[in-house]
Amino acid sequence: MFNWMKTAMLMAAITALFGVVGAAMGGKAGMLAALGFAVVSNFFAYWFSDKMVLKMYNAQEVDETTAPQFYNMVRELAGKAGLPMPRVYLIQEDAPNAFATGRNPENAAVAATTGILRVLSARELRGVMAHELAHVKNRDILISTISATMAGAISALANFAMLFGGRDSEGRPANPISGLLLAILAPIAGMVIQMAISRAREFEADRHGAQISGDPAALASALDKIHRFAQGLPLETTERHPETAQMMIMNPLSGGGLRGLFSTHPATEERVARLMAMAGRSA
Repeated sequence: MFNWMKTAMLMAAITALFGVVGAAMGGKAGMLAALGFAVVSNFFAYWFSDKMVLKMYNAQEVDETTAPQFYNMVRELAGKAGLPMPRVYLIQEDAPNAFATGRNPENAAVAATTGILRVLSARELRGVMAHELAHVKNRDILISTISATMAGAISALANFAMLFGGRDSEGRPANPISGLLLAILAPIAGMVIQMAISRAREFEADRHGAQISGDPAALASALDKIHRFAQGLPLETTERHPETAQMMIMNPLSGGGLRGLFSTHPATEERVARLMAMAGRSA
């Protein structure tokens, strides 16, 4: 219920932001047009955001014929978690990472890069996929997927505001400073809304994932290994679409600046320490 409330609040905040940007672009008519765009965007984000993100990453669906070991691992873990079998995807990227998406457990998908399959041992990969299934079980995936697609829409709307923010009688931008501020502030506002996603969800997914796999030390080892590889091997698609970084098991973004606003992951060292403490208690 709480995640449903957060999702509704996120959609309402984004709709309001669209209205403000639309009003600044074209007064009442601009506001009404932007609100209409927001309603349509919210509809598509709810029903199709998972497909949009998977297409963005050129993810290819696999099954027990095309990727038997990986697919059967996910099926075994989904059974342990008491979840319906999700769709399973592979992404042709060298950078090791993974994410879950979908609007609910009945319409969920998990995706992993081919790099993570090469880098991790079977035991470590099992811990990672259990973490992703924990996100599905905790119903984190709806708000995280919607926020990714809507943040991209906000950025597009801000760019539109800068280009078409109105002209004076001589054809010059009516308020170039205002248009520039809109182009800068609207994406930042979208990022801030996106940051409403709590970092605590990663700790919870780590904990529940370790319970599903029964092996917290394996997930700790996987996180440490992914962190070390991610520092020198950027995930190219996420660099182009930083709003999707919060969906990953590990923040894949390089550099700082505005990209830092998309950093919704807690420190890897703390995640590893918590998991190792959990492993010690269960030993």
